[in-house]
Amino acid sequence: MDDVKIGEILLPGEESEQERREKRVKRRFWPTFRRAARQIPFSRDLVAAYYCAIDPQTPTRTRGILLAALAYFVLPIDIIPDMLAVVGFSDDVAVLTAAFAAISGQIKETHYTKADETLADTPQD
Repeated sequence: MDDVKIGEILLPGEESEQERREKRVKRRFWPTFRRAARQIPFSRDLVAAYYCAIDPQTPTRTRGILLAALAYFVLPIDIIPDMLAVVGFSDDVAVLTAAFAAISGQIKETHYTKADETLADTPQD
């Protein structure tokens, strides 16, 4: 994946686009996360990003970038099929890494605390 494609994916979008992405992310995040948890080396950051993205106090631009990255993560169709072991989520990881770099420092400790609580309650397969 090149930087241009990732840059296009991470565009925050208009408010209506953010609302549509938020609905999609809320609906599909947890099932996708459960399938990917073992393959994504930064699960805690991913869950904290989810809570940051749905937090109404998060700045609009940050929410938009995170919602775009999380929407890409939950899409059933992407560049590399997620069903392929090991490499399946590599494009998702690239997009999420770029998003984390773009919003550096915007994920608050409260988002990490909520992520820790959620991960502690999530059954491990």
